[in-house]
Amino acid sequence: MSCIDFEKMRQKLYSAVIADILDELGYRDQCMDHGINPLREDDVVCGRAFTCLAADVYTIPEKPYEMEFKTVDSLKKDDVLVATTNGSVCSGFWGELLSTAAVGHGAAGCVIDGLSRDTRAIRKLDFPLFIRGTHPADSKGRTDVIDYNCDIICGGVQVHPGDIIFGDYDGVVVVPQAAAEECIKKAFEKVEAENVVRAELLAGASAEEVWNKYHIL
Repeated sequence: MSCIDFEKMRQKLYSAVIADILDELGYRDQCMDHGINPLREDDVVCGRAFTCLAADVYTIPEKPYEMEFKTVDSLKKDDVLVATTNGSVCSGFWGELLSTAAVGHGAAGCVIDGLSRDTRAIRKLDFPLFIRGTHPADSKGRTDVIDYNCDIICGGVQVHPGDIIFGDYDGVVVVPQAAAEECIKKAFEKVEAENVVRAELLAGASAEEVWNKYHIL
């Protein structure tokens, strides 16, 4: 995947066009649940998945946050932390200081099938965060990391470490590693073709006529 230009993807692509190409390639279940949304409307998250598995706990661990620290400290440039809390709604699993640490490691953003806190402070960071909602309670003794850099289900989609994650206001899409280069190449091609279609539609062509000509809509 060395030829994938994440910055160019952030600037030129969008989740819907990637989802369309995944459909064409036979990957029809790669869009996360619609309840996972960006904290800031204009945020775009794009990079390699670095996964995290968490769940509810009912006692304060002897070493609080130990696995969470290991997870965040393992992040590298263009990594997207993708975490599942297994449906936990008892705490804000993610917060400002973890976001700050992720920024310091060069991470591209975070996608959580769960809740976060410190919303105002995170909004001020240049760090895309996609979540289900917010909760003020600390995760200590409530939600704890079990494992990281492992296969998970996030937002109803299986995510493997190294998969490509792309999210914007419409939602989050997971591109399997095996299809990544072909998918991204075709997505850029479709964006260019859509520009042609858009111009013809603006010039007065009928939607059906344009569809029959380009099979793009």
